[in-house]
Amino acid sequence: MKTLKNDILTVEVSRHGAELQSIRKGNVEYLWQADPKYWARHSPVLFPIVGSVWNAVYRVDGVEYHLGQHGFARDTDFRLVSSSDTEVRYRLESDESTMVKFPWPFVLDIAYRLHDNCVDVIWEVYNPGSSDLFFQIGAHPAFNYPDYDAERSGRGALSFDRTEGLECIRLKEKGCVDASVKYPLEMPDGIIKLEKDTFDAIDTIILEGGQISRINMFREDMSPWLSVSFDAPVVGIWSPPGKNAPFICLEPWCGRCDRAGYEGDFKEKDWVNRLAPGERFVSRYVIEIA
Repeated sequence: MKTLKNDILTVEVSRHGAELQSIRKGNVEYLWQADPKYWARHSPVLFPIVGSVWNAVYRVDGVEYHLGQHGFARDTDFRLVSSSDTEVRYRLESDESTMVKFPWPFVLDIAYRLHDNCVDVIWEVYNPGSSDLFFQIGAHPAFNYPDYDAERSGRGALSFDRTEGLECIRLKEKGCVDASVKYPLEMPDGIIKLEKDTFDAIDTIILEGGQISRINMFREDMSPWLSVSFDAPVVGIWSPPGKNAPFICLEPWCGRCDRAGYEGDFKEKDWVNRLAPGERFVSRYVIEIA
């Protein structure tokens, strides 16, 4: 475990999955602490896929591969590359065990940088191979609801940097979506009021096509709690359905699960990233604590 610290925040990161473990301001914990009663993770990195491939099988040039939800990076130990009081960088490189599940060489760096009241999360993917690399990558940070009380319904609210004309898609079956049906995202007064049953019927709110680039999270009295800013084409918003869970996940994705029934080539799936030999993909998102 590595600890980053400045005058405002204390952040902890584990080499297992290069996963963010804690964000504290004073004695207040903002990141979910992985109680398995609800969800036994904090903030996993999703790579080399986001979500599920149909029936846990995908195809590359006619060859079938098997890969579980969100890929393997989140369950793999990374190597520490560098660390300081305010920044840490971890690396995962392809090897024989990854090539069995994912047929491309890669170098994945995950870095966390602390400044003021913000945590920058930086992804870098390098293609050391001789052919194009196809992959997805995404975030899954879980944030504690402020002032959580299991007996009360209210959980605060969300706002975005856009309030009109938003459309979402939904999961259909086996963790995959029906992308052909768009649902208007209603935001009375420019906010989404969160209740303990908000996700019971919809499971996950998925906004694709770069519709938003910032999510703000508020207490019930509408005072700011935190925000997540990103430049990603897809974002998911999730809390475990039917569990009255104490947290919500705000998830920037450079990728997305399959369409239900998709059996085409991985290279042609929705929101896949293509990286030429010797090239580097860089993306980041920022968690800002109020």
